[in-house]
Amino acid sequence: MQTYRLTLRPLSALGTPMAGDTLFGQLCWTLRHQLGNDVLTTLLQGYTQGRPFAVVSDAMPSGHIPLPTLPSGVWHSSTDADRKSLKKKRWLPLSDLHSSLSKWQQLAVSDAMLGQSVERAQPHNTINRRTGTTGTGMFAPYTTEQTWLALGSQLDVVVVLDEDRLTPDLLQAAFDYIGQQGFGRDASIGLGKFERLGNATPVTWDATVQQPAANAWLTLGPCAPQGQGYCPVRSHWSTVTRFGRHGDVAVQTGQPFKRPVLMARAGSVFWPDRLDSSRTHIGQGLGGADAPVSLALPSTVHQGYAPAMPIYIPEATVSDLTRERA
Repeated sequence: MQTYRLTLRPLSALGTPMAGDTLFGQLCWTLRHQLGNDVLTTLLQGYTQGRPFAVVSDAMPSGHIPLPTLPSGVWHSSTDADRKSLKKKRWLPLSDLHSSLSKWQQLAVSDAMLGQSVERAQPHNTINRRTGTTGTGMFAPYTTEQTWLALGSQLDVVVVLDEDRLTPDLLQAAFDYIGQQGFGRDASIGLGKFERLGNATPVTWDATVQQPAANAWLTLGPCAPQGQGYCPVRSHWSTVTRFGRHGDVAVQTGQPFKRPVLMARAGSVFWPDRLDSSRTHIGQGLGGADAPVSLALPSTVHQGYAPAMPIYIPEATVSDLTRERA
């Protein structure tokens, strides 16, 4: 499988965060519209048996990756450091990957440093056609949150692609369609619009990072690592619970909600017994008829895979982390 990077420029506010598993879901619906249901069914064959046709990352600030989820003792900081500011630094520039791991937090940047995004409450009204006004209950005015990124912001999405099953051209066409139609909540009223900048570019993680000494995986999206043989003491992660809902035409089934799924967030660090640097992703496919995440559509799958890059954590740090977690 080949790893590609797509660079996107937002054209409107976002109603839904551009998380990898959510992007994958909309990618599937788009391929169904563009290529047909039979093609999508073929692409999803073997998805829960370790054969994904595509694995999508979170949308990240262009040129950055998530700062690894590691204990604060790993990072080097001065005694007068503002720890609140340090905790907000969550994006590491790719250009700083060569630096010592202990300096990564100092070199990382926060969302505010990249350009302030603004959360705004958008008011909505539902008109009672009998009275011609709003009212109470289902006719009460309400607000929804929108995220406006700074003007000129660019986002990178990393996609691990099985080119024998889906070509880069078809992947690009699907993302163009999503950008035109809108991603996530309230796409029908203009949210989630974006455009693709340039063609998808192949990604090979830098040789100094993907060195033989690399001993851990850094995830670029939410994943389900359970049962994959990772060391529970040396691995570090934070969790997120997905209360998923069906999209597109499946919303009309009358049962749009899926079962909750517990996942590890992007930026999690997982330690295998032996790291195979030729791998491009970790995790597993969730759902399917044998372990459904949806009662309305039992064949539904959920992306529990995540693109992953190999990183090296010094042995001295490994010992410290092991003692801290033991």
